[in-house]
Amino acid sequence: MYALRIVDDADVAEDMVQEAFMNTWERLEGGLEISNFKAFMYRSVRNECLSYLSSLKEKVGEEFIPEAGEEEIDTSFRDARIWKAIDELPEKCREIFLMSKRDGYSNEEIADELGISIKTVKNQMTKAFSRLHEALNSGHKPFFLPFL
Repeated sequence: MYALRIVDDADVAEDMVQEAFMNTWERLEGGLEISNFKAFMYRSVRNECLSYLSSLKEKVGEEFIPEAGEEEIDTSFRDARIWKAIDELPEKCREIFLMSKRDGYSNEEIADELGISIKTVKNQMTKAFSRLHEALNSGHKPFFLPFL
């Protein structure tokens, strides 16, 4: 998500993340010690993306390159945290949550689709919101949960 915000192309973003991981792997095998791996990887991905944009700028001209401001980068961090928390939900809970929030199904539609009761759907949604709140509440209120 972070790379995608910078380069605005899913395929290129995947390539940039893969390249950052490969470079980091090679550096680790060469003896590099990393104290904060997460921060190091974000910085590596950012650098790969900026290198890509820089090379693209030379090829097509500066006016065609989208700017990635601090707001977009902050949004990428937030989005990554949200998706990581969603991925950590139990399987059925995650499925019900995504059907509701991503796909726009009503509780009744989810219950019909999965062959479960509406009460089970509501319980799973409550469980999902509770777990997401716990996972995302690290020192600040997650203002975006009510909008999910």
